[in-house]
Amino acid sequence: MDRAYKPGEDGKTFAQYVKVRMDKEWFGISIAMVENIVRLQRITRVPGSEFYIKGVINLRGKVVPVMSLRLKMGMEEGEEQRTNRIIILKIDGDEIGVIVDEVREVVTIPDEDVEKVYSESSQANAAYLLGVGKLNGNLISLLDMYEVLGVKQQ
Repeated sequence: MDRAYKPGEDGKTFAQYVKVRMDKEWFGISIAMVENIVRLQRITRVPGSEFYIKGVINLRGKVVPVMSLRLKMGMEEGEEQRTNRIIILKIDGDEIGVIVDEVREVVTIPDEDVEKVYSESSQANAAYLLGVGKLNGNLISLLDMYEVLGVKQQ
């Protein structure tokens, strides 16, 4: 399961997300998938890998592949900033790091405040979204990391 559901006091369900920024947009990644968040560090390139794969890092003695979430989602590669972070995700027992511009906070969004995104099939990024959440009068695109990473849900 890629979302951490919790029942509220009123019986309604909600999910928690790590709020991240890429370019000027805010996205949510399910907290249930997040293993760790680390500062950007030296990444060793891997020859012949996809354009969005930046390479691998050594995280406490474990080799973890790292990808640029911006490049994977069709955005231009941004300049390296001190706010860049690598979010280590655990998916089906494997770890992968995704680079984002900034990690802001963990937010809780009631299911009733999430709306499905309907768009033309030509927009590949629409497949990467679980929906759009309303948060304090603002919108946050909720990422389906299984789709982004091309992993089948078990």
